[in-house]
Amino acid sequence: MVVDPDTTPAGRKIIHVDMDAFYASVEQRDDPALRGKPVAVGGSSRRGVVAAASYEARKFGVRSAMPSVTAKRQCPALIFVPPRFEVYRDISHQIRAIFRDYADEVEPLSLDEAYLDVSADKAGLGSATAAAKLIRERIHAETGLTASAGVSYNKFIAKLASDQNKPDGLTIIPPGKGAAFVQTLSIRRFHGIGPVTAAKMEGLGIFSGADLAAMDGVWLATHFGNSAEWLHNLARGIDHRRVKSNRPLKSLGGERTFFNDLITDTEIREALAHVCTVVWDRAAKKGARGRTVTLKLRYADFRTITRARSVTAPILDGASLLAAGEAILGPLLPTEQGIRLLGVTLSKFEDEEDDDEDTAAPADLFSLI
Repeated sequence: MVVDPDTTPAGRKIIHVDMDAFYASVEQRDDPALRGKPVAVGGSSRRGVVAAASYEARKFGVRSAMPSVTAKRQCPALIFVPPRFEVYRDISHQIRAIFRDYADEVEPLSLDEAYLDVSADKAGLGSATAAAKLIRERIHAETGLTASAGVSYNKFIAKLASDQNKPDGLTIIPPGKGAAFVQTLSIRRFHGIGPVTAAKMEGLGIFSGADLAAMDGVWLATHFGNSAEWLHNLARGIDHRRVKSNRPLKSLGGERTFFNDLITDTEIREALAHVCTVVWDRAAKKGARGRTVTLKLRYADFRTITRARSVTAPILDGASLLAAGEAILGPLLPTEQGIRLLGVTLSKFEDEEDDDEDTAAPADLFSLI
């Protein structure tokens, strides 16, 4: 039986709120001299990476995760500002307090975006659209920042809608319009389809949601295996995932980009110890006890590798985390070329349960720029 995506689950109303260029906008808010100028939050050194870019910088192609030297080459007037994560977290908590006035079910995806299930109309406003408008107004009045929002009957479409009219936009996709909306979009806009999968799709002649919808289940299974049903549903605007409060932490970690490549074993081991110390400090504060440690190395030529190691019992202290990291690192030494980035992630926590309805939460990752 074919499920009608626009009537199931009945009456569900979802808002996705996404702050506009959050980190960069906070810096422009707090420093009037930066307003209207291209701003990048991140390190300006040769080894720096852009964490966020203002809309003025994005016009030049500057984007997050771009090497700072590339960003500066594309936008010579770019102004670099060091990140202030404590400030961003405080503002994020302020915004989440606003969300709670309108929904009991709030699922943060990161510091600057969240899903809200407003089906119950907690604030008594009569519609999800009215709630989204008031939320955006309050965010601007109370923080001086702008947010974009998407309103629809499921999470996938609400997230796509919030990106439709950025910045400071509001897009509503009502029941009955979801599939048509999705099929007008490039598959590169689809949340959950990364660059590698998108490139594969384009190689197979799939460039839009309409192209994807034209492919039957057998063809999709042949080319995309277990993802076939998921892709089939996305192209038709179908997404039955619930908004989940207190989304369980799946992983946390940190990484450090170095001004000069690390060459010697001693330098690399010292860097590992430093990152492990910071990661464990955060894990201890959250009460997170994981069983899997993942090491990430990026070499001087930008080749990146990850290696993971699991232990039978949860890691209970920083020394054990470092020992696991060293056990992974050891076989990779000595290195034939320098290391420009080193990261450590802790996962498989004690209270983690399998979740076959929702996608895994992204790592709670920070950067030591």
